[in-house]
Amino acid sequence: MKKSESFFSVLLIPLDFCLLVLAAISAYRIRFSAGWIELRPVIFNLPFNEYFQSALFVAVLWLIIFAIAGLYQVRNTKQITQELRRVFLAASTGLSLIAILIFFQRDLFDSRFIVLVAYVLAILYVSMGRVLVRWLQRRLLSRGIGLHKVILIGNSKTTDNFLTEFSANKKFGFEVVKRMRDFSLDSAKELHEFIAENEADEIIQSDPNLTKIETMRLYDFATDNHIAYKYVADLLEVKVLRSEVTEIMGVPVVEVKRTTLEGWGRITKRTFDIIFSSLLITIFSPIILLTTLAIWLDSKGPIFFSHRDNGDVVTRIGEGGRPFKYFKFRSMIPNTDSMRYKELADRNLRSDGPMVKIKDDPRVTRVGKFIRRWSIDELPELFLVFLGRMSLVGPRPHLPEEVAKYENYHRKTLSVKPGITGLAQISGRSDLSFEEEVKLDVYYIENWSLLFDISILFRTPLAVFKHRETE
Repeated sequence: MKKSESFFSVLLIPLDFCLLVLAAISAYRIRFSAGWIELRPVIFNLPFNEYFQSALFVAVLWLIIFAIAGLYQVRNTKQITQELRRVFLAASTGLSLIAILIFFQRDLFDSRFIVLVAYVLAILYVSMGRVLVRWLQRRLLSRGIGLHKVILIGNSKTTDNFLTEFSANKKFGFEVVKRMRDFSLDSAKELHEFIAENEADEIIQSDPNLTKIETMRLYDFATDNHIAYKYVADLLEVKVLRSEVTEIMGVPVVEVKRTTLEGWGRITKRTFDIIFSSLLITIFSPIILLTTLAIWLDSKGPIFFSHRDNGDVVTRIGEGGRPFKYFKFRSMIPNTDSMRYKELADRNLRSDGPMVKIKDDPRVTRVGKFIRRWSIDELPELFLVFLGRMSLVGPRPHLPEEVAKYENYHRKTLSVKPGITGLAQISGRSDLSFEEEVKLDVYYIENWSLLFDISILFRTPLAVFKHRETE
């Protein structure tokens, strides 16, 4: 851990403590304010000094819960949403602890209102504190303070992307001090001479296709020189990411864990989809109506894209590889869909995989260009979520002809319902290669949780507003 990271880790402890106490005081002041007393008179006796002492005690207990939840590991400045999710979970655990204390000692708090308001304010205050600390840390990183000095090993596109992004965006927290394309014996000697004169914090093997001999040599090298070692997982490793190492007769055996999106996880996700798709349909109904009118006025043809050029119903491949009827707002000139495979094939931006994305697509209408830019054309998918054909969050649904070109390991993405948004969409939208999308989708499937879905949904508007290459 860098010195700056240690500083922020220590800083968060007193900061959280002060914010938790401030939340408790704020809740007390709100309850005893003139306005609230008029609405609901105070019928209990709770002196501030006694309350304040209890608040200090509870704040210490919450700090312990925060520590157990891993909230004092300031390492990745990018995953603020994951940190805020942990804040919510830890605060909710703290609320449960207070409920237990009240049950056994009723005179601890005489007002449920104060407890609930303090809980909400604690989440708000601590979250704001975390955002502020992250902002400060990123400001320091932008000035080169606290950057991890990294050695990249590999000769892959991922290595090139790391090199470009780390150089252009210091917010990631990395500075590439050396890049090597392999780790042969000569390369190991060269690197040993380099680190003898230069500082290096960690080695990232960004090419999963290094030979086993090179990989073991690199791992031993990092261990011998006390440098952190990281590596980019290949598709197989992402596929079995949920694993547990056990021992049988002294031999380490890896057990591949099943995804959490089974049993009650599936029931929870479906319930969530029904409730929030209904809510979102209601919220976006004015936009849906305006878009319908705009498409009707802009160009001749159907409002929805639901039939192919030959009259067949549009389908996408869903859970289990089963096709389902699909529709969205029409954004192109009618009867031009098949041009993607013929006249416009040379404009395909996604030659790395089975998908087709046309650059400067001449088929797109004026309204179509606008609704594609802001993903409004996909709003009708909310109805497909409500009907159970899709989910709010999941891998994007692909065409049958695209899925037909999948490699076997790509089909892991078909083990769940496709989604309107997903981890791949918020991580890069159309900037990602198909293989990168598959890795992210498989990671999502193997690590699903309801809070993971909520986090992705909250991050989706940011991905839409961020200027990236669109269809």
